[in-house]
Amino acid sequence: MKNKFNQSQLLVLIFFIFLSTMQVKAEKFNDSAALAGISQVKSVFLIDFTNPQKTALYLDIIRGTHKGLMRQNVKSEMVLVFIGKTVQYLSTEPDDELAMRHESDLASIQHSIKEFAKLGVRMEVCAIATRVFNVKNNSIPTEMNLVGDGFISLIGWQTQDYKLVPIF
Repeated sequence: MKNKFNQSQLLVLIFFIFLSTMQVKAEKFNDSAALAGISQVKSVFLIDFTNPQKTALYLDIIRGTHKGLMRQNVKSEMVLVFIGKTVQYLSTEPDDELAMRHESDLASIQHSIKEFAKLGVRMEVCAIATRVFNVKNNSIPTEMNLVGDGFISLIGWQTQDYKLVPIF
């Protein structure tokens, strides 16, 4: 029994060494070639997913992108434009079936919205989509901005030199 306990301890130690090695390697990565001479970027993301799990995942990834830019001393002006079915996952009052089936993903999305607000990221929600997908506009988190048409918003941001980041 004692021998098994020692093997378990060894496996745990190896696991933590592996994790710390992975973290050190990840921290060595940088984007210096792409960011050479750049001190500020302006980006716009069109977010149009058909499931809450993918929405939650990509919001985490986008938040990591924002933090990665900041870590590399690049100021990030970021806008997220939400259209389509995705607006259902933003609501603070999702329908019962959605809430039951995707509770943790919806909670992650709400957390991301609050974190983006803290980072100063502008978030826009298409009112056409809220109407089409029967989402009450007053159920959209207050950190988000309701806009008339997500496509018009996207066109406007791109005309103002915000670079479209394609995600799908």
